[in-house]
Amino acid sequence: MRRSRLTGLITSLLLATGLGLTGAASAQASSTAATGGYVALGDSYSSGVGSGSYISSSGNCDRSTKAYPYLWNAAHGPSSFAFNACSGATTDDVMANQLGSLNSSTSLVSLTIGGNDAGFSDVMTTCVLQSDSDCVNRINTAKAYVDSTLPGKLDTVYNAISAKAPNAKVVVLSYPRFYLLGQSCLGLSDTKRSAINGAADYMDAAIQKRVQAHGFVFGDIRSAFSSHEICSSDSWLHSVNWLDIGESYHPTAAGQSGGYLPVFTNNA
Repeated sequence: MRRSRLTGLITSLLLATGLGLTGAASAQASSTAATGGYVALGDSYSSGVGSGSYISSSGNCDRSTKAYPYLWNAAHGPSSFAFNACSGATTDDVMANQLGSLNSSTSLVSLTIGGNDAGFSDVMTTCVLQSDSDCVNRINTAKAYVDSTLPGKLDTVYNAISAKAPNAKVVVLSYPRFYLLGQSCLGLSDTKRSAINGAADYMDAAIQKRVQAHGFVFGDIRSAFSSHEICSSDSWLHSVNWLDIGESYHPTAAGQSGGYLPVFTNNA
């Protein structure tokens, strides 16, 4: 997601309120993928925003050594590794800046993309700052974009990946539901939490449909994050992070290693 924009919006909020599969088949698939090159594409959920330990040379892309692509590479040793995922990336950014490492020798590609296109940071800021109805209305606007425009954007990216890396297995990972519902939890109302979770499901369903149409693999991480959402006793997602506002609403290091990594490994 777009960290820089989210940082500014959440900072405004604070000023305004004064408040602060693991069997043999999976092992064989991973071994096969490791014989060629691995390229990690996408946004902050793939770069590792929220997990710390950022690679200094990655600059504002905030690529983390605790992100699932970095962890998978360390464990499996593919013939080459290009960590191109970048905080704030949209589908247009992937097309313009992230595809250069793909070639006929690439055997594995991972990707999370689409949330920034649909206005993730604006949705979250509206839901935090404004009323229940404003939150739901903003989410409905995002859903309309997901219906009308996002599928074509995803198709463009997926077609480009296939053209540049025709021999690669492509694993597209989902976004998590943010909130554990039905709990006593300070912050957003149940109406907002439910609407945000519904929006994540709506986005994931749209992504899954296009992924399957292209013959790629959809790695659904939502069950892995079950009982680890915000408002749970062991959250793998940041709510508002007082020490680093830009990490808000992103997976923690545990979310990367315990949520994203196993799902990607089982599908790679």
